[in-house]
Amino acid sequence: MSKLSLYEKIGYATGDAAANLVWRGALAYLAVFYTDTFGISASSAAVLFLVVRLSDGITDIIMGMIADRTNTRWGKFRPWILFSAPVLGLFMVLCFTTPDLSPNVKLAYAYFTYIGLTLAYTVNNVPYSALMGVMTESDEERTRLSAFRFAGAFMGGLFVMGFLPDFVAFFGAGDDAIGYQYTMYLFAAVLTGLMVITFLSTRERIKPDMSHSGSLKKELLDLSKNLPFIIIPLSAISLFFYFRDIYSGLFFALVTVIMIYGIRRLIKQTDTERSSTKQDMIDLLTNKPWLVLLGMGFLTMMFNGIKYGVVAYYFKYYVGDELLVGKYFIALLVVSIFGALCTSYLSEKFGRKPLFMWSLACCCLFTSAFFWIPSDNITLIFILGCIAEFFAAMSPTLFFSMLGDAADYSEWKNGRRATGLIYSAGTFVQKTGGGFAGALVLIILASYGYDGMDTSTIDSSLPGMVLLMSWIPAIFGAIAILLMFLYPISNQEQQRMTAELMQRRKEQASDPA
Repeated sequence: MSKLSLYEKIGYATGDAAANLVWRGALAYLAVFYTDTFGISASSAAVLFLVVRLSDGITDIIMGMIADRTNTRWGKFRPWILFSAPVLGLFMVLCFTTPDLSPNVKLAYAYFTYIGLTLAYTVNNVPYSALMGVMTESDEERTRLSAFRFAGAFMGGLFVMGFLPDFVAFFGAGDDAIGYQYTMYLFAAVLTGLMVITFLSTRERIKPDMSHSGSLKKELLDLSKNLPFIIIPLSAISLFFYFRDIYSGLFFALVTVIMIYGIRRLIKQTDTERSSTKQDMIDLLTNKPWLVLLGMGFLTMMFNGIKYGVVAYYFKYYVGDELLVGKYFIALLVVSIFGALCTSYLSEKFGRKPLFMWSLACCCLFTSAFFWIPSDNITLIFILGCIAEFFAAMSPTLFFSMLGDAADYSEWKNGRRATGLIYSAGTFVQKTGGGFAGALVLIILASYGYDGMDTSTIDSSLPGMVLLMSWIPAIFGAIAILLMFLYPISNQEQQRMTAELMQRRKEQASDPA
C-alpha cells in the first residue's frame, strides 16, 4: 500500500487551508455582510443562499464527471486545482465588494458574484477532494490524510474567522465596505499561493481503468437528460423548506413517489440501453455506503453550518460584544485542529462508524446546553463551545475519508471507480447543506422580526438566535446519529475489500492483455 510522506500530507492540507479562506469566510460572515453592510434584507438573503447553493450543488456532479474524464500528464485532478485558484480568488473579492447601485441591481450583483464564487469553488474543490481517493490505496492512510486535510482546513478557517474582523477594521478604518474588499485582496493572494503548493507537492497513484462510451461533450448532453433526477427533488425540498405549508409538503411527497418509480425503471434497464453517464448514476444510486454518507454529510453540514452561521449575530446582539466573535472562532478552530488530528488514532481504536456516532452524540449534548447559558457568562460559552467543537471536528474528517471507502465499494462491486463523481458528494453536501443552513438561520431570524437596518427589531429576535445556537443544530445532529446505523461497511469489511481490490489491480497490471 502507498504510505504517504509527511511532506505530501502537509502539501495536501494546504489546499484545504486555501479553500477555507473562501468557505469558512463565506459561511461565517457572508450572511451578516449581506444584511448589515451590503444592505440586503434577511428574507432576500435567505432566498439568495438557498437558490444559489442548491443550483450550484448540481454542478458538483457535473464537475465530478468532467474530472473523472480528464487525462493530462499531471493527472486527472491536480490541474483543476492549479488553474482554478486565481478565478476563485477573483470572485472572493467581487463577492465582498459593495458597489453603489440601486437595491434591485445590487441584489442582481449579489446573485452574479455569489454564483461565480460557488462555481469557481466547485471547479477547484471537487477535484481537490477527489485527489484524496487516488493518492493511496490504504483506507487507514486516507483517514490520516483526511485528518491532515481538516487540520489544514481549520487553520485556514482560523485565519479567516479569527482575524477577519480585525482586518476589516484595519483596512476599512470605520468603513466596513472598504474593509471587507481590501481584506479579500489579501486572502485571494494567500489562497493562490497555497493552491500552487498543493499542486506541486502531491501525486496521483491510483489510475482506475474507466471506459466511457463517447466524447465528453456527448456524455454531458446525455447527463443533461438525467438532471431532472437531481433538480426536481432539490426544488421540491426547497419549496417545502422555504414555504413550510401543506401544498409544498404534498408536492414534495408526490415528487418522492415519482422519483422512486423513475429510479427503479432506470436501474432495470439493460446494459445496452445504458449510456456511460446513466451507468455512473446507477452506480451511485445502488451504492448504499455513498447514499448513507450523502445524508450524513448533509445533516452534519446543517449542524455545523447553523452554528457557524449564527455566531456573528449571537455575539453581536445576544452577548453584546461583537469583538468576541473573532476570539470565539479562534478558540473553536484551535480545538478543531486537535479534534481532526485525534480522529485517525481514535478511529483505529474504536472504528470509524462508532466514532462518527459517539462524536455526534457528544457535540449534540454540549450544543443543546447553550439554551441555558446566560448572555453574561462568557467563560461558560467558550468552554461549552470548545468541547462541542472538538467532537464536531471529527465529522468532516471521517466523512471525507469514508467517501474513499464508497469509491472502493463501487470498484469492488461494479468494477468501476468514478472517484471524482463519488467525491463530488463532498462539495455537493457542503453547498446544499450550507445553503439550507444559511437560509434557515435567516428565515428563523426573519420570523422573529429581525432587520439588520432597524435596531428596534433586535430584542424580539434574541430567542431565535439562542435556538439557532442550541436546539436547532442539535436536532440535525441527532437525526444524523440515527442515519449512521444504516452504514453497511465495518472496519473488518473495509480491510477485506481493500485486500481484494489490491489483488485485482495486481493481476490486471501483470496481465499483458
